[in-house]
Amino acid sequence: MTSTPVLPALDPSPVALRWRPEFPIFERTTYLNTCSLGALSRRARARVNEHLDLWEAMGASAWYEIWWAALADLRAGYARVIGAAPHEIALQPNANAALTMVAEALDYGTRRRIVTTALDFPTIPYQWLSKPGVEVVVLEPADGVRVLPEQFADEVDDRTALVITSHVYFTTGALQDAAALATIAHRHGALCFIDGYQAAGQVPVDVHALGVDFYCGGGLKWLMGGTGTAFLYVREGLHRQLAPTTAGWFGHKEQFRFDPRDWTPHDDARRFEGGTNALPSVYLQLGGLEVLEQVGIPEARRVTMELAEDLIARAEEAGLRPRVAPTPAERTGIVMLPSDDPRRDVARLAERGYVVDARPGHVRVSPFFYNLPDDHRGLLEALRDR
Repeated sequence: MTSTPVLPALDPSPVALRWRPEFPIFERTTYLNTCSLGALSRRARARVNEHLDLWEAMGASAWYEIWWAALADLRAGYARVIGAAPHEIALQPNANAALTMVAEALDYGTRRRIVTTALDFPTIPYQWLSKPGVEVVVLEPADGVRVLPEQFADEVDDRTALVITSHVYFTTGALQDAAALATIAHRHGALCFIDGYQAAGQVPVDVHALGVDFYCGGGLKWLMGGTGTAFLYVREGLHRQLAPTTAGWFGHKEQFRFDPRDWTPHDDARRFEGGTNALPSVYLQLGGLEVLEQVGIPEARRVTMELAEDLIARAEEAGLRPRVAPTPAERTGIVMLPSDDPRRDVARLAERGYVVDARPGHVRVSPFFYNLPDDHRGLLEALRDR
């Protein structure tokens, strides 16, 4: 009689043991849903309180003495996350606003084709499906998990204005070869926009090395900054070539002139900014970035992938078939577990104290550096216990 192999126990990471107390949510529940919303840190809450204290004490005068510098700090913080320069960063309220700014800056005269994929968040194709006369090519995954670079190469041509897709697919957690996609786009004179919302914070990113033209991300998920803050990277050299036709006063080169007869955009990426930023969200994100920078994104990636690979192996051992990329190098901290009724299973897991998310046909689990191996071990037991 053969015995069922038992996986060796993965020890808790010293990083998780050190940082887990920073996140009060773990006092009440087992949180495995960072790819939907990053856990709130004590540091981030304290930074919001700092903003409120300034507002209470100083009112509008805090703008000129303190809050203006906080916006610059946030641009610089986002730049460090993705290997950019601060002048290449435009602050945005969300990814959709970033997409709109770029979509309204492109010339569709001779290039009316946009190439994206069925695995991307639908905000991407919606942006161009709503524009009459623009052809949106939606590529299907080759294996249900990834769209391969050669598939892009087959569809990108001299009619293409933009190749736009995710660095990490929210649907499968697969990590794309963004550098290869930028090369394919540039070969035909097209631009390349990478949606890094599921990558920035959990995966080391160097936009200059990738060679992409645009990159966006935000605080909602792996940057632990909540809602209301996002960023748009615009490659050096495009700042003066492109000017959004959707404009706001933060995008004006001399915004405090208040001249209603002149529109002169900033020389740098700030020309892609719109209106006044939500300062509580700015401070919340600054707190999240403080934590992430102290942990270090390479270390966060290492710990997260130890957890994700252990989760995948234990799910397979339990007879599940996780929907993930075929090799560890292509995987991230998003693991899709099959379910015939994901909403039912997510609700049932919540009753047992596990917070995860539902996507079509799957329960989506996303460990991060603050998780322990027992988190996903217990979840798998609860998922099997029907």
